[in-house]
Amino acid sequence: MNIDLTGKVALVTGASGGIGRAIAIRLALSGAKVALNYLNSREAAEEAVAAIRAEGGTAVAIRADVSQPEEAERLVRETEQALGHSVDMLINNAGHLVQRLANEEMTEELYGRIMDVNLKSAVFVAKAVIPGMKAAGGGGIVNLTSVAAHNGGGPGASIYAASKAAVLTYTKGLAKGLAGHGIRVNAISPGFIGGTAFHATFTPQAAREATIQTIPLRREGTPEDVAGVALFLVSELASYLTGETIEVNGGMYMR
Repeated sequence: MNIDLTGKVALVTGASGGIGRAIAIRLALSGAKVALNYLNSREAAEEAVAAIRAEGGTAVAIRADVSQPEEAERLVRETEQALGHSVDMLINNAGHLVQRLANEEMTEELYGRIMDVNLKSAVFVAKAVIPGMKAAGGGGIVNLTSVAAHNGGGPGASIYAASKAAVLTYTKGLAKGLAGHGIRVNAISPGFIGGTAFHATFTPQAAREATIQTIPLRREGTPEDVAGVALFLVSELASYLTGETIEVNGGMYMR
């Protein structure tokens, strides 16, 4: 079935690479006008925009540190100005483990950075798009959590796991609060997804190979696997779905 998002405006945070990039491209190829947010990887974000435009799509790259509320607000304003409409679909993808560190060595500064990029960013970008969605009579928000929210994550990742668990619970509460306005809020919980900076940075090759052997489908996921679920969640195919978390992990965690 062809999902047509023509006339819709989508904002994807953390979209310069990996899962965010794949989601942005998938939405754009389905007709949405897409704003790709990035923080440091300008060249990669602009390359993704060029790839979308080469296929006849509409996209812009906008730099913003979404862990800062004023930057989140600016990002949404600039998206609306550049694409000519309020945001219809928000994908809160920005997130980072930041650093593996045992709890007994945790600092307040690192704790704050982890919580800010994973939870605070989702809260304040959502805050900025909600008025426009209410005025338009509806919209869709998808938050990216993680399998770590269920299993506590790997070594030195307890705070990251806690931040992603908070995103999962926040999704449910926000869904309840916005349902009456026609705004659906759901989450995606990726498992072991290859082709991302996360595992390139934090997962040694031996651990990667060992993990794949524990996955029932016997492969790591791809960013495109996650992008397909995001497309489904913002489409009318998911019109009666809100407050839900979709697990995309090849069977490594089954609820």
